[in-house]
Amino acid sequence: MRDVVLYQLLSLDGVAEEPGDWFSDPGREVFDNLGRVIAGQDTVLLGRGTYDYWADYWPTSDVEPFSTFVNRTEKVVFGSADPDQRWERSTFVSSPAAEYVARLKRDEGGDIGVHGSIRLARSLWREGLVDVLELVVAPAVAGRGRRLFEEGFPAGRLELTALSRSAAGTLFLTYRRV
Repeated sequence: MRDVVLYQLLSLDGVAEEPGDWFSDPGREVFDNLGRVIAGQDTVLLGRGTYDYWADYWPTSDVEPFSTFVNRTEKVVFGSADPDQRWERSTFVSSPAAEYVARLKRDEGGDIGVHGSIRLARSLWREGLVDVLELVVAPAVAGRGRRLFEEGFPAGRLELTALSRSAAGTLFLTYRRV
């Protein structure tokens, strides 16, 4: 069975929204960690808002290793309407994400990544479909913004399977759902 891997940049106070406002570690370790995470993924799940934002940036970006990865990887986009902008290797799904992802997990293939889509990530977590959390915790307090783990988020046990840090103090935490 394939794992759903949630990769998320977080501030120390748990904000996951607009990391460009508070994430400032350009160190090689950040890119090496991202490369490690995406190396096993062959599908990416996106919410419609993230798709719209990314489809305007990533097809012409040279920020590696993510640019090559996301442009060559199958993207499954959840939303109620097809977007105006097309991006290669994108499939648009209007059916419930939980049912679709549960079927994807049973298919052959690599890991299934969730990157940047907070609402989608929350819904998949609530349905018990996220297997691995790859958290990149910046040494910064954002002060405001949407948090991945919001008030009323379902409790759950996790096992820490990997931990490292960058020279600038960014933490790389890998957790598996127990």
